[in-house]
This record gives sequence, C-alpha cells and structure tokens, in this order.
Amino acid sequence: MREHPGMARTNTPTNTTTAASTSERSPVTVVLTSEATPERAEALAHALLEQRLVACVSLLPVRSHYHWQGKIESGDEVKLLLKTTPEQLPALHRALHALHGYQTPEWIELSGSSCGDYGHWLVEQLNPANEPEEPQPR
Repeated sequence: MREHPGMARTNTPTNTTTAASTSERSPVTVVLTSEATPERAEALAHALLEQRLVACVSLLPVRSHYHWQGKIESGDEVKLLLKTTPEQLPALHRALHALHGYQTPEWIELSGSSCGDYGHWLVEQLNPANEPEEPQPR
C-alpha cells in the first residue's frame, strides 16, 4: 500500500517529529457522499482535488438501501470520504452540487481534528500556493 507523499513511516532516529508537533491539533472535516459508479466517483474526486477543495478522497464500494420516491430501493454505489478543512466547506458544497451525478447528492459533515503531521499535511494540501510550478519556456 502506498502512503501519502511526504508521509512515509520511519523508525529510525532521523525522524524529526517532536512531541509538540504530534500533539498539535488541526480542525478537519470529513464529508460523506456517494456516486453511482466508480467512474463517476473517480471523476468527482479528481475534480475536487484539482480545485484543492479536498486534500484526500477515499473511495469505498458500498451497497446502499434507502427510501426514494415512495419506494425502498437498493443499489451498489461508491462512497467518497472527502477530507478537508472547515474553511473549504462552502466552496466544496457548491462544487460538489455542481459536479455530482445525483439529483440529491448525499452531504454529511463529520467534524473533528487531527494530531501532528497528518493534520499539517492536510492543511498544506489545500493551500493554492502549493500548486506545482508551471515549466518556464526556454
């Protein structure tokens, strides 16, 4: 399994993580939504990542059971776990509703925090200044 860039584990003394940085908490929000197909879920994840509205998206196959238009329905879907910060929520909400394949997209916010390096990494990924520089013409 690949790890997030810059998040490789190390058990050597060269790991410079300090006790202060591991106890530092960053506010994090995980938004849950679902898409009908893996292709739609991948496209939505990619678009939200490109806009830096989310730092990470996890895709999980699920079987959902729900009420829809007076009936109980069920179907295979892909659950997206969108990891972001509270500041990104308004823009993420607008983008998700504009790009989503469903008439009524799922939007469930789970607020929490992350300690240390992962929280720092997540916040840094949402900073537009971290965009890769465009190659300069010669």
